[in-house]
Amino acid sequence: QMRLVESGGGLVLAGGSLRLSCAASGSIFNFNTMGWYHQAPGKEREFVAVISWSASTAYADDSVKGRFTISRDNAKNTVYLQMNSLKPEDTAVYYCAARGGGIRYERGNYDYWGQGTQVTVSS
Repeated sequence: QMRLVESGGGLVLAGGSLRLSCAASGSIFNFNTMGWYHQAPGKEREFVAVISWSASTAYADDSVKGRFTISRDNAKNTVYLQMNSLKPEDTAVYYCAARGGGIRYERGNYDYWGQGTQVTVSS
């Protein structure tokens, strides 16, 4: 079992920045692919970014590419999402997720999920 706890969400003005953290415990973190997803009210949970266990490979959705950066610190069992140039349409609950295999984009491929952290971007 793995437990994931997100933090770092909040209210920010458009153009601002936030850094989300996801702390993992209870299982081996180092060999897990980690992903970030977001879910806006009334919408499906959507892919944001993913990073391989070694951090050698990372991808971000086109909607956030150039603004959001995913990273990880395996010594701290933590994955991060640096969000810059935030827009009102980025408003959503952000979730981190873990899977034991390689990179996947579909949320159904992930075994563990955090409880989410709210990000609200006001204009």
